[in-house]
This record gives sequence, structure tokens and C-alpha cells, in this order.
Amino acid sequence: MRAITVAPGEAGSVGLEERPDPEPAAGELLVQAVALGVCGTDLEIVEGAYGWAPEGEARLVLGHESLGRVRRAPPGSGFAPGELVVGVVRRPDPVPCPACAGGEWDMCLNGLYTERGIKQRHGYGSELWTLDPRFAVRVDAALGPLGVLLEPASIVAKGWEHIGLIGARTRTWSPRRALVTGAGPVGLLAAMVGRQQGLEVHVLDRVQDGPKPELVRDLGAAYHFGDVSVIGRIAPDIVFECTGAEPVILEAVRHTARDGIVCLAGVSACGRATSFDLGGFNRRTVLGNNVVFGTVNANRSHYEAAARALAAADRDWLARMITRRVPLSRWREAFERRPGDVKVVIDFDGDVG
Repeated sequence: MRAITVAPGEAGSVGLEERPDPEPAAGELLVQAVALGVCGTDLEIVEGAYGWAPEGEARLVLGHESLGRVRRAPPGSGFAPGELVVGVVRRPDPVPCPACAGGEWDMCLNGLYTERGIKQRHGYGSELWTLDPRFAVRVDAALGPLGVLLEPASIVAKGWEHIGLIGARTRTWSPRRALVTGAGPVGLLAAMVGRQQGLEVHVLDRVQDGPKPELVRDLGAAYHFGDVSVIGRIAPDIVFECTGAEPVILEAVRHTARDGIVCLAGVSACGRATSFDLGGFNRRTVLGNNVVFGTVNANRSHYEAAARALAAADRDWLARMITRRVPLSRWREAFERRPGDVKVVIDFDGDVG
């Protein structure tokens, strides 16, 4: 089989290579790849800035945004050949810590988790892969190739779940206005879920042209570009921050409404000094009963919530989020940063039925 692999830490090492077909362990599914989403984490790994190969190996099979079709399923697995599935990314640590033992490996306390295609476990960027049924999520056949959006949607589902749990600290909290910063795949899906919840949604991004403004407006949300001062004029009850950009984060925490919640879902670059009035931030946060929290990854319940959100979405709108589909034979193009890209997908199988 063909697989996209990389030597983590070595820029320019990504390549398409032949590997032996995987042999499922007892109870595992054998899955034929249909599609693979490419995100910023993949680009970081390709550029040598991130990622870990499995112990004792030099190369990592890339890819964590999966979609595949079950080829073989053992009795009692709960799956059948022909079904579309997505594989969960993170696996619990071997200790396990209390969070991992409770099925919340996204909240791992000791950092010993592994992640497919990212940290010490081969990913889904191969023509065939195996999957423990406990980490397989069934995709509605009606969603078809759009099921490749399930992993980024799971990140969004977790963020919104935690916003709701924090908001429930008071019986009277009734948010009206949400701001999403960043109109990449996670930001657009966050805006989609906000609209599904009946919120007035605003999206702030740095581009004026391309598909993003129209995608946002077709959700019934407002699109803003460029100037971060717009955050102060919006005064959102909820901020879903997806950029990791320091000026955006600073404006978000300064201008959230009273009783507001800021969800930080974007990862920032390290090592840059930023002028920050910590005293003023503390004063506003304390006197405003505000909450700022970070979130990453997702557990199985979030994948299932994401599947429900995608099933309720307009499929034409979801399809427009995927701005480039690249056949496996031209896989290198998927790792090129191009203007107008929202979500880039590598097609392993042209017929997902």
C-alpha cells in the first residue's frame, strides 16, 4: 500500500512510500482510506516543527483527519463492511491517569497520551489502516465524503460543550452574541454550531476576498475583516478564538461582555514578548465574572456530537468549505499553502457512495 510519511523534525522529509499492508490485531477493523483532511498541524509536521514517530521508528505515517470505508470487521465489533468510519485521533495514556481512565483522554493529566499521525502513533494517511472499534465513529452514509470534516468538527463540539458547562454556573446566563475569530475550518464550523444554537454570530478574519466572507454570510452570520477593534464594538457574550494571534486574543479578553466566556482554541507561537496589562485583565475578569479557558483535542462523545451537528448542517455549505480536493497521485499539492484555501482534502477513493 502507499502511505504519506515524514521524519518528524526534518523539514522536507515528507514522501509517498510503499509499505506492507497492515494486518489487523484481534478485534480490529481493516479500513480502506477514502479521504484525508490536511490542517495546520500537518503542515507544521511537514515543515519539521512538530511531531513524533512511533518508538523505535524513524518515520511517521502522517494524517489525523480521516475518513475510511470498513473492508473487514470481526464479529461483535458493531461495524460491517462498507460502512464509512472516522478514527479518533488521541489514545489514552498507558498508566492511565484518572481522565484517560474515565474516557476523557482529551483531558489527559500526565501527557503520556499518543495521537495518530501526530505523536508516536501512525496516522491515517495510507491506503489501508487498522482501527480498534472503540475508537471508530460511524459516519452517516448521507454525509458521504463530507465525513472528512468530522475531526475538526469534534474540536468545535468540545469547545461549545465546555462553554455550555461553564455558562451553567448560573441559572440566569442567556448569551445572545458570539464572536468567532478566524474563518478557517474550525472557525467556520464553530460559527455553524453557534448559528445552530440560535446565537447572533460574528466572524472576524484577516481576508476580505475569497470564499470565507460568503460562507459566513450564508450561515446568517456577520463577517468582519482586518481591524481587531471591531471586537470592542461587538462586545460578545462568547468568543470562540481560533487564530492563536496575540493581538486578537488580547482584544477578545479585553472586550468580552460581563459574564462572558472566551474559549481559546488556536495555538500561538512561542518566544515572542507581548506587552500585556495583567492587572487590568485581572480586574476586568474578576469584576465581570468572566472566564477564559483553553481547549484541545476531543474524546469520543465530542466526535458523536460533531456527527450530529454535521448531519443537521446544509450539505452544499459543507461541501463549499472543501476548497481543494487533491488526488493521492498529486499529494504534494495538498501541503502547499495557497490563497483562498479553507479545507484541503486528499482523495484516496473517488467513489464514496
